[in-house]
Amino acid sequence: MKPLSLLIGILIILGVTIKTIKAEEHNKRQKERNVTTQVSVNEIKQYLSHILEQRTSSNVINKRENLLEKKKNQRKIRIKGFQNKDILKRNKNHLQKQAEKNFTDEGDQLFKMGIKVLQQSKSQKQKEEAYLLFAKAADMGNLKAMEKMADALLFGNFGVQNITAAIQLYESLAKEGSCKAQNALGFLSSYGIGMEYDQAKALIYYTFGSAGGNMMSQMILGYRYLSGINVLQNCEVALSYYKKVADYIADTFEKSEGVPVEKVRLTERPENLSSNSEILDWDIYQYYKFLAERGDVQIQVSLGQLHLIGRKGLDQDYYKALHYFLKAAKAGSANAMAFIGKMYLEGNAAVPQNNTTAFKYFSMAASKGNAIGLHGLGLLYFRGKGVPLNYAEALKYFQKAAEKGWPDAQFQLGFMYYSGSGIWKDYKLAFKYFYLASQSGQPLAIYYLAKMYATGTGVVRSCRTAVEKRLTFLKKRRCIQWRFSYGIELPFKDIHLARRLYDMAAQTSPDAHIPVLFAVMKLETTHLLRDILFFNFTTRWNWLKLDNTIGAHWDLFVIGLIVPGLILLLRNHHG
Repeated sequence: MKPLSLLIGILIILGVTIKTIKAEEHNKRQKERNVTTQVSVNEIKQYLSHILEQRTSSNVINKRENLLEKKKNQRKIRIKGFQNKDILKRNKNHLQKQAEKNFTDEGDQLFKMGIKVLQQSKSQKQKEEAYLLFAKAADMGNLKAMEKMADALLFGNFGVQNITAAIQLYESLAKEGSCKAQNALGFLSSYGIGMEYDQAKALIYYTFGSAGGNMMSQMILGYRYLSGINVLQNCEVALSYYKKVADYIADTFEKSEGVPVEKVRLTERPENLSSNSEILDWDIYQYYKFLAERGDVQIQVSLGQLHLIGRKGLDQDYYKALHYFLKAAKAGSANAMAFIGKMYLEGNAAVPQNNTTAFKYFSMAASKGNAIGLHGLGLLYFRGKGVPLNYAEALKYFQKAAEKGWPDAQFQLGFMYYSGSGIWKDYKLAFKYFYLASQSGQPLAIYYLAKMYATGTGVVRSCRTAVEKRLTFLKKRRCIQWRFSYGIELPFKDIHLARRLYDMAAQTSPDAHIPVLFAVMKLETTHLLRDILFFNFTTRWNWLKLDNTIGAHWDLFVIGLIVPGLILLLRNHHG
């Protein structure tokens, strides 16, 4: 009995001591955080209030006019006494253009700085600094910065959520032709968030957003017409909207040199590096680095590819990629030689663009029968880079690479037959090679298959198949749609944002409570299953960190579990 009582006493004392220490640490951290972040958050709030005040009363335009008028008056004083009206007029025009240009340039510069800071941000404080720059740029009339601030108001970034103010800013931006603002208003109208639930008005907003080139509006309209959501079902109209998005992405894709960055495959296949896991654990990465430095060629090539494209949580680092590729190439890896050729073909921070050097490394890889090297040589001859343009040679190398199953070469063969580049057009062969490449997920092959089905070129025309192919292409290009009710689709999966939107929907309409309840239940179940499926050692350890799981009062929680256990032991002992 006495040892148990003593143990309980020790535990209680230990708990109180730990609690005191934790409280002191928490207070200290809170004070530091208040000092470092309070100023920037307050500044952002001030700028937001100022911007809204300006937008609702059209003061941005007035501000510009006042600035120009002030400059004009100053100029008038300086040139007082000059009677030549032509000179005065020219000076006024020059002054007006110069002042307007300076005003616009400064806003653009602040916006670009904000984007750079946001992209490189790794802490909340850095994100706040980025939004402070956006706020300053918006205050100077920069439309893109205003869009950023409207988003911040809508989603409650940094505790300044104000849906009404966000809508006011979106409406002001929409009048000035912002297609992003049109899309946002369509989204809010379709849900009845902060404004009247009106699907007809949402359709109008989406239509204007689409006309302005907003790809999200185009995809939403495509989905609505495909499924007949609040519009008459019409595959042809859906196809036209999806085509706009697909054409834009494909055009951007086709302009890239060499092997498209996003689809470089892990040709060497260590199990953990080629898995579907989104993030490579830090400890596993350190282990692979150790193996690579010890001379494991397979690991060297795989790490080189990961750094080349910035996958699995690793930063894109051309220097590290080149480092690993050179080590592997020196050991005789044909894949490493081919990827060095790719780097020289495209040029980057680590190596200058050099077609001759690219040809050298592609040739070294091709001499070993490497499909990537053969495809690289085909590209050089097809585009006349570093060698005379020669479609016959290009066809030869593409065929050799395609026979080895390289999807990019299969696509290139399909494209040559489709476009008649150096050979007679043959849509049957074009379809064959596009189809082969599409089976490995080659995005452009899928795009051209959709194009053929949409126009009935070489195949029986099928609107439905064309739409399905275009959707597959968009998903391969990471334009994956995440569906909400009424056909609203977002390009990302954000569990916390989804919860917030469901909460807002429930608050807006009493009738939405039951549907929202079921939707949230489904969301939480999906979230739980995802966590279980992607559970690994590192995430499990992070999850089990008591501070993260239970909070700052974890010590009292543990003591609360131990004490009842001891009481049960005492009762059993007496029994």
